[in-house]
Amino acid sequence: MFERHRANVLVGATVLAAFSCTVQAIESRIVRDGALDYRVVAISPAREQLELRWKDADGKPIASIQQLRDGSAASGRRLLFASNAGIYDTSLRPLGLHIEAGEALRNLNTVQGNEGSGNFSIQPNGVFWVDSQGHAGVDTTASWSARPREARIASQSGPMLLIDGEINPKFHIDSDSRKWRSGVCAPTPERVEFVVSAAPVSFHEFARVFRDHLGCRDALYLDGTLSRIWTAGDGYSGAPAFLVKPYVGMFAVFGK
Repeated sequence: MFERHRANVLVGATVLAAFSCTVQAIESRIVRDGALDYRVVAISPAREQLELRWKDADGKPIASIQQLRDGSAASGRRLLFASNAGIYDTSLRPLGLHIEAGEALRNLNTVQGNEGSGNFSIQPNGVFWVDSQGHAGVDTTASWSARPREARIASQSGPMLLIDGEINPKFHIDSDSRKWRSGVCAPTPERVEFVVSAAPVSFHEFARVFRDHLGCRDALYLDGTLSRIWTAGDGYSGAPAFLVKPYVGMFAVFGK
């Protein structure tokens, strides 16, 4: 009886250790810049399969993180991380390039509209991508257009927050336009950082976090008022629930 109990304890400890390693591979922390806090989630795309999801098996948009959690649980997968992806249009379609599992479901959008018509039109905009080797990066749309990547997942959004280490010159340091904001960068090809603000911030304040605290050279804005990050350890961070609208595209990491 003692040996059986000891064996059960060892099996349980092994399972717990495996689960702990999976969770630790997704690092979640708070970064403070001045008086403002930001939730930062770091993922190694070579170790954790970062996915981009838009529609369910019936071809309908997966509209919320909770819906993504429920759907994955029903198929035996446990959601560990989720974040809204890039900007979308009024027809609930990604506004630009959207690649899932190596398949382009929406093409690159190179139209340069009036910058007053929305954040996507503030130039330059860009693309966040991960390739099949687990390398990640952020390119401007012009760079992607000139040299497309062999991406496993990709999401086009805008504007670029940082371009080659510099804050987008379109952002004004004294701007009073503040919203909950989310973004992404890859400080190295093996590390991805997702960020959401804990309160409304300006573009300039948000971009500064990527430059000064995360060591990023290029960073991409994902979306504004509706932005949220969810992790199995911390729950929701970002915009309050009453501001959240249906999502069109979410980044996610799953465990069994």
